[in-house]
Amino acid sequence: MKLDVVQKREQKTGWILLLPALIVMLVVYAYPILRAFWLSVFTQNLGTELELVFSGLSNYGRMFNDGRFWQSLWNTTVFTTASVLSELILGIGVALVLNQAFKGRGIVRTITLIPWALPTAVMGVAWAWIFNDQYGVVNDILRRLGLIETGISWLGNPTLAMIAVILADVWKTTPFIALLLLAGLQSIPGDLYEAHSLDGATPWQSFWKITVPLLMPQIIVSLLFRFAQAFAIFDLIQVMTGGGPGGATETVSIYIYSTVMRYLDFGYGSALIVVTFLILVIAVAIASLLLTRARANAAGVR
Repeated sequence: MKLDVVQKREQKTGWILLLPALIVMLVVYAYPILRAFWLSVFTQNLGTELELVFSGLSNYGRMFNDGRFWQSLWNTTVFTTASVLSELILGIGVALVLNQAFKGRGIVRTITLIPWALPTAVMGVAWAWIFNDQYGVVNDILRRLGLIETGISWLGNPTLAMIAVILADVWKTTPFIALLLLAGLQSIPGDLYEAHSLDGATPWQSFWKITVPLLMPQIIVSLLFRFAQAFAIFDLIQVMTGGGPGGATETVSIYIYSTVMRYLDFGYGSALIVVTFLILVIAVAIASLLLTRARANAAGVR
Protein backbone atom coordinates (compact mmCIF):
# COMPACT_ATOMS: atom_id res chain seq x y z
CA MET A 1 0.00 0.00 0.00
CA LYS A 2 2.74 2.41 1.02
CA LEU A 3 4.68 1.49 -2.12
CA ASP A 4 1.68 2.40 -4.31
CA VAL A 5 1.36 5.76 -2.58
CA VAL A 6 5.06 6.49 -3.10
CA GLN A 7 4.85 5.52 -6.78
CA LYS A 8 1.81 7.76 -7.30
CA ARG A 9 3.61 10.67 -5.66
CA GLU A 10 6.67 10.09 -7.84
CA GLN A 11 4.50 9.97 -10.96
CA LYS A 12 2.74 13.17 -9.94
CA THR A 13 6.07 14.88 -9.32
CA GLY A 14 7.36 13.66 -12.67
CA TRP A 15 4.35 15.08 -14.51
CA ILE A 16 4.74 18.40 -12.72
CA LEU A 17 8.39 18.59 -13.77
CA LEU A 18 7.52 17.62 -17.35
CA LEU A 19 4.64 20.07 -17.66
CA PRO A 20 6.72 23.16 -18.63
CA ALA A 21 8.55 21.21 -21.34
CA LEU A 22 5.26 19.75 -22.63
CA ILE A 23 3.73 23.22 -22.84
CA VAL A 24 6.73 24.52 -24.79
CA MET A 25 6.58 21.54 -27.18
CA LEU A 26 2.84 22.05 -27.62
CA VAL A 27 3.35 25.69 -28.59
CA VAL A 28 6.40 25.06 -30.78
CA TYR A 29 5.19 21.92 -32.59
CA ALA A 30 1.44 21.49 -32.23
CA TYR A 31 0.35 25.05 -33.04
CA PRO A 32 2.15 25.25 -36.43
CA ILE A 33 0.73 21.87 -37.50
CA LEU A 34 -2.80 22.80 -36.42
CA ARG A 35 -2.40 26.12 -38.19
CA ALA A 36 -1.30 24.29 -41.34
CA PHE A 37 -4.35 21.99 -41.11
CA TRP A 38 -6.60 25.04 -40.89
CA LEU A 39 -4.94 26.92 -43.75
CA SER A 40 -4.97 23.85 -45.98
CA VAL A 41 -8.76 24.11 -46.48
CA PHE A 42 -8.44 27.68 -47.73
CA THR A 43 -7.05 29.21 -50.89
CA GLN A 44 -4.68 32.08 -50.14
CA ASN A 45 -2.47 33.22 -52.97
CA LEU A 46 -1.92 36.12 -55.34
CA GLY A 47 -5.08 35.14 -57.22
CA THR A 48 -7.15 35.91 -54.12
CA GLU A 49 -4.99 38.95 -53.26
CA LEU A 50 -3.78 36.92 -50.25
CA GLU A 51 -7.30 36.84 -48.82
CA LEU A 52 -8.56 33.61 -47.26
CA VAL A 53 -11.14 31.89 -49.47
CA PHE A 54 -12.61 28.62 -48.24
CA SER A 55 -11.95 25.84 -50.76
CA GLY A 56 -12.51 22.65 -48.75
CA LEU A 57 -10.29 19.77 -49.83
CA SER A 58 -9.46 21.22 -53.24
CA ASN A 59 -5.83 21.77 -52.25
CA TYR A 60 -5.48 18.06 -51.49
CA GLY A 61 -7.16 17.14 -54.75
CA ARG A 62 -4.74 19.43 -56.55
CA MET A 63 -1.84 17.26 -55.39
CA PHE A 64 -3.02 14.26 -57.41
CA ASN A 65 -2.50 16.19 -60.64
CA ASP A 66 0.63 18.01 -59.51
CA GLY A 67 3.49 16.33 -61.34
CA ARG A 68 6.06 18.50 -59.61
CA PHE A 69 4.85 17.34 -56.20
CA TRP A 70 5.08 13.65 -57.15
CA GLN A 71 8.52 14.20 -58.66
CA SER A 72 9.72 15.92 -55.48
CA LEU A 73 8.25 13.07 -53.41
CA TRP A 74 10.10 10.54 -55.56
CA ASN A 75 13.34 12.54 -55.25
CA THR A 76 12.87 12.65 -51.48
CA THR A 77 12.26 8.90 -51.34
CA VAL A 78 15.36 8.13 -53.41
CA PHE A 79 17.52 10.49 -51.36
CA THR A 80 16.19 9.22 -48.03
CA THR A 81 16.50 5.52 -48.90
CA ALA A 82 19.99 5.74 -50.40
CA SER A 83 21.46 8.03 -47.75
CA VAL A 84 19.94 6.32 -44.69
CA LEU A 85 20.88 2.78 -45.80
CA SER A 86 24.42 3.89 -46.70
CA GLU A 87 24.80 5.67 -43.38
CA LEU A 88 23.54 2.63 -41.49
CA ILE A 89 26.02 0.26 -43.16
CA LEU A 90 28.95 2.65 -42.77
CA GLY A 91 27.82 3.63 -39.27
CA ILE A 92 27.87 0.02 -38.08
CA GLY A 93 31.38 -0.41 -39.47
CA VAL A 94 32.64 2.80 -37.85
CA ALA A 95 30.99 1.91 -34.53
CA LEU A 96 32.58 -1.55 -34.54
CA VAL A 97 36.01 -0.01 -35.13
CA LEU A 98 35.56 2.67 -32.47
CA ASN A 99 34.39 0.03 -29.99
CA GLN A 100 37.76 -1.73 -30.17
CA ALA A 101 40.52 -0.96 -27.69
CA PHE A 102 43.46 0.76 -29.38
CA LYS A 103 45.85 3.58 -28.65
CA GLY A 104 44.42 7.02 -29.32
CA ARG A 105 40.84 5.78 -29.43
CA GLY A 106 39.52 8.92 -27.74
CA ILE A 107 41.17 11.19 -30.31
CA VAL A 108 39.86 9.10 -33.20
CA ARG A 109 36.34 9.23 -31.79
CA THR A 110 36.53 13.01 -31.50
CA ILE A 111 37.83 13.42 -35.06
CA THR A 112 35.12 11.11 -36.37
CA LEU A 113 32.40 13.40 -35.00
CA ILE A 114 33.74 16.56 -36.68
CA PRO A 115 31.73 16.20 -39.94
CA TRP A 116 28.51 15.84 -37.98
CA ALA A 117 29.29 18.85 -35.77
CA LEU A 118 29.98 21.25 -38.65
CA PRO A 119 27.09 23.46 -39.89
CA THR A 120 25.21 21.86 -42.76
CA ALA A 121 25.09 25.03 -44.86
CA VAL A 122 28.87 25.42 -44.60
CA MET A 123 29.40 21.82 -45.64
CA GLY A 124 26.98 22.31 -48.52
CA VAL A 125 29.14 25.13 -49.87
CA ALA A 126 32.26 22.99 -49.43
CA TRP A 127 30.76 20.02 -51.27
CA ALA A 128 29.45 22.26 -54.05
CA TRP A 129 33.05 23.42 -54.52
CA ILE A 130 34.36 19.84 -54.40
CA PHE A 131 32.00 18.83 -57.22
CA ASN A 132 32.48 22.01 -59.27
CA ASP A 133 32.99 21.09 -62.93
CA GLN A 134 35.76 23.66 -63.54
CA TYR A 135 37.91 23.81 -60.42
CA GLY A 136 36.46 21.11 -58.16
CA VAL A 137 38.65 18.63 -56.31
CA VAL A 138 36.95 15.55 -57.78
CA ASN A 139 37.53 16.59 -61.40
CA ASP A 140 41.07 17.69 -60.60
CA ILE A 141 41.92 14.24 -59.21
CA LEU A 142 40.33 12.51 -62.20
CA ARG A 143 42.33 14.72 -64.59
CA ARG A 144 45.59 13.96 -62.78
CA LEU A 145 44.84 10.25 -63.02
CA GLY A 146 44.18 10.63 -66.73
CA LEU A 147 40.63 9.34 -66.43
CA ILE A 148 39.01 12.43 -67.96
CA GLU A 149 40.07 15.27 -70.24
CA THR A 150 37.23 17.72 -69.64
CA GLY A 151 35.49 18.35 -66.35
CA ILE A 152 32.38 16.35 -65.50
CA SER A 153 29.35 18.50 -64.69
CA TRP A 154 28.49 16.70 -61.46
CA LEU A 155 25.85 19.17 -60.32
CA GLY A 156 24.58 19.84 -63.85
CA ASN A 157 23.61 16.25 -64.60
CA PRO A 158 20.34 15.01 -62.99
CA THR A 159 21.68 11.58 -61.98
CA LEU A 160 25.13 12.76 -60.90
CA ALA A 161 23.63 15.66 -58.93
CA MET A 162 21.51 13.27 -56.88
CA ILE A 163 24.55 11.05 -56.26
CA ALA A 164 26.56 14.10 -55.20
CA VAL A 165 24.04 15.31 -52.61
CA ILE A 166 23.67 11.75 -51.27
CA LEU A 167 27.45 11.43 -50.87
CA ALA A 168 27.60 14.78 -49.09
CA ASP A 169 24.83 13.77 -46.70
CA VAL A 170 26.38 10.36 -46.03
CA TRP A 171 29.75 11.96 -45.25
CA LYS A 172 28.20 14.40 -42.81
CA THR A 173 25.69 12.20 -41.01
CA THR A 174 27.39 8.79 -40.77
CA PRO A 175 29.17 9.86 -37.53
CA PHE A 176 25.76 10.50 -35.94
CA ILE A 177 24.64 6.95 -36.71
CA ALA A 178 27.98 5.58 -35.52
CA LEU A 179 27.66 7.46 -32.21
CA LEU A 180 24.22 6.01 -31.48
CA LEU A 181 25.30 2.50 -32.42
CA LEU A 182 28.52 2.79 -30.42
CA ALA A 183 26.47 3.43 -27.29
CA GLY A 184 24.53 0.24 -28.01
CA LEU A 185 27.68 -1.80 -28.62
CA GLN A 186 29.15 -0.73 -25.29
CA SER A 187 26.07 -2.06 -23.49
CA ILE A 188 26.54 -5.61 -24.85
CA PRO A 189 28.26 -7.84 -22.25
CA GLY A 190 31.57 -9.27 -23.41
CA ASP A 191 30.74 -12.57 -21.70
CA LEU A 192 28.23 -13.34 -24.45
CA TYR A 193 30.95 -13.23 -27.10
CA GLU A 194 33.28 -15.37 -24.99
CA ALA A 195 30.61 -18.01 -24.41
CA HIS A 196 29.70 -18.01 -28.08
CA SER A 197 33.33 -18.38 -29.17
CA LEU A 198 33.77 -21.33 -26.80
CA ASP A 199 30.93 -23.01 -28.67
CA GLY A 200 33.01 -22.73 -31.84
CA ALA A 201 31.32 -19.67 -33.34
CA THR A 202 33.28 -17.44 -35.72
CA PRO A 203 33.35 -13.63 -35.32
CA TRP A 204 30.99 -13.35 -38.30
CA GLN A 205 28.50 -15.72 -36.63
CA SER A 206 28.78 -13.80 -33.36
CA PHE A 207 28.04 -10.58 -35.22
CA TRP A 208 24.79 -11.89 -36.68
CA LYS A 209 23.62 -13.91 -33.66
CA ILE A 210 24.66 -11.54 -30.84
CA THR A 211 25.60 -8.08 -32.07
CA VAL A 212 22.77 -7.50 -34.54
CA PRO A 213 19.88 -8.75 -32.32
CA LEU A 214 21.10 -6.83 -29.26
CA LEU A 215 21.87 -3.76 -31.34
CA MET A 216 18.53 -3.78 -33.15
CA PRO A 217 16.80 -1.27 -30.80
CA GLN A 218 19.58 1.27 -31.40
CA ILE A 219 19.48 0.52 -35.14
CA ILE A 220 15.74 1.23 -35.30
CA VAL A 221 16.10 4.44 -33.27
CA SER A 222 18.93 5.54 -35.56
CA LEU A 223 16.85 4.78 -38.65
CA LEU A 224 13.91 6.69 -37.19
CA PHE A 225 15.98 9.78 -36.46
CA ARG A 226 17.69 9.71 -39.81
CA PHE A 227 14.49 9.03 -41.75
CA ALA A 228 12.85 12.09 -40.23
CA GLN A 229 15.92 14.23 -40.89
CA ALA A 230 16.55 12.96 -44.42
CA PHE A 231 12.91 13.12 -45.48
CA ALA A 232 12.79 16.76 -44.38
CA ILE A 233 16.18 17.63 -45.93
CA PHE A 234 16.40 21.23 -47.09
CA ASP A 235 19.57 23.14 -46.27
CA LEU A 236 22.19 20.81 -47.79
CA ILE A 237 20.43 20.41 -51.14
CA GLN A 238 19.32 24.03 -51.27
CA VAL A 239 22.93 25.19 -50.90
CA MET A 240 24.44 22.59 -53.25
CA THR A 241 21.95 22.50 -56.13
CA GLY A 242 18.91 24.58 -55.20
CA GLY A 243 16.82 21.57 -56.22
CA GLY A 244 18.26 21.47 -59.74
CA PRO A 245 19.12 20.71 -62.37
CA GLY A 246 15.58 20.81 -63.71
CA GLY A 247 14.11 19.71 -60.38
CA ALA A 248 16.22 16.53 -60.31
CA THR A 249 17.17 17.05 -56.65
CA GLU A 250 14.12 19.03 -55.54
CA THR A 251 12.76 17.46 -52.37
CA VAL A 252 9.35 17.97 -50.79
CA SER A 253 10.78 20.52 -48.35
CA ILE A 254 12.30 22.58 -51.15
CA TYR A 255 9.06 22.38 -53.13
CA ILE A 256 7.09 23.56 -50.09
CA TYR A 257 9.54 26.42 -49.63
CA SER A 258 9.14 27.47 -53.27
CA THR A 259 5.35 27.19 -53.10
CA VAL A 260 5.04 29.32 -49.98
CA MET A 261 7.93 31.78 -50.19
CA ARG A 262 8.35 32.22 -53.94
CA TYR A 263 4.80 31.82 -55.26
CA LEU A 264 3.01 32.93 -52.05
CA ASP A 265 0.55 30.04 -52.33
CA PHE A 266 -0.07 29.59 -48.62
CA GLY A 267 -3.13 27.34 -48.82
CA TYR A 268 -1.55 24.75 -51.11
CA GLY A 269 1.75 24.98 -49.26
CA SER A 270 -0.07 24.21 -46.01
CA ALA A 271 -1.69 21.15 -47.60
CA LEU A 272 1.76 19.95 -48.66
CA ILE A 273 2.98 20.41 -45.08
CA VAL A 274 0.05 18.39 -43.71
CA VAL A 275 0.68 15.48 -46.10
CA THR A 276 4.39 15.47 -45.27
CA PHE A 277 3.56 15.51 -41.55
CA LEU A 278 1.19 12.54 -41.94
CA ILE A 279 3.86 10.56 -43.79
CA LEU A 280 6.29 11.16 -40.93
CA VAL A 281 3.66 10.20 -38.32
CA ILE A 282 3.00 6.89 -40.10
CA ALA A 283 6.74 6.21 -40.28
CA VAL A 284 7.15 6.93 -36.56
CA ALA A 285 4.23 4.63 -35.70
CA ILE A 286 5.74 1.78 -37.72
CA ALA A 287 9.16 2.38 -36.17
CA SER A 288 7.64 2.33 -32.68
CA LEU A 289 6.11 -1.09 -33.31
CA LEU A 290 9.38 -2.42 -34.68
CA LEU A 291 11.27 -0.95 -31.73
CA THR A 292 8.97 -2.70 -29.25
CA ARG A 293 9.54 -6.04 -30.99
CA ALA A 294 13.29 -5.46 -31.22
CA ARG A 295 13.53 -4.76 -27.50
CA ALA A 296 11.58 -7.93 -26.74
CA ASN A 297 13.90 -9.97 -28.98
CA ALA A 298 16.97 -8.36 -27.42
CA ALA A 299 15.71 -9.26 -23.96
CA GLY A 300 15.32 -12.87 -25.13
CA VAL A 301 18.89 -12.98 -26.47
CA ARG A 302 20.26 -11.68 -23.20
